[in-house]
Amino acid sequence: MKLSELLTENFVTAGLTGKNKFQLIEELLDLLHAGGKIVDRELALKDVLAREGYLSTGLENGLAIPHAKTDGVGELVMSFGLKKDGVDFDSLDNKPAHLIFLVLSPRDTSGPHIRALAAITKNLKDAEKRKSLLGAQSSEEIKKMINKFES
Repeated sequence: MKLSELLTENFVTAGLTGKNKFQLIEELLDLLHAGGKIVDRELALKDVLAREGYLSTGLENGLAIPHAKTDGVGELVMSFGLKKDGVDFDSLDNKPAHLIFLVLSPRDTSGPHIRALAAITKNLKDAEKRKSLLGAQSSEEIKKMINKFES
């Protein structure tokens, strides 16, 4: 699975503005909603927040991947945003998250959801890739970097 196939420029932002992880999740959800990828916004939000309440999706090294299975989407969808000054995401390393991916998939599927999460962690385990993304100034620049990571 290629991140570049799921992340169009419309679903990427270099300037998340939320002050906490819940506001950031809503911002990323709204990118997908504006792009026509969300069938039921409130249900998708409820499901991702329930998943986040169960166990934080803040990983390490500034990466967070809030995700959920939900009937609020008809297919696997993903958005990405940068939070340059970071936000507390209850991460495993107790450091702020800067690189935030939102992944939603239909409740009745599992393979694509797992592959999407694996693709994110595989592509961002390299410190140089994370550093270059954090320095991006635009959605276009982020998209080009992700394409380059996968080539």
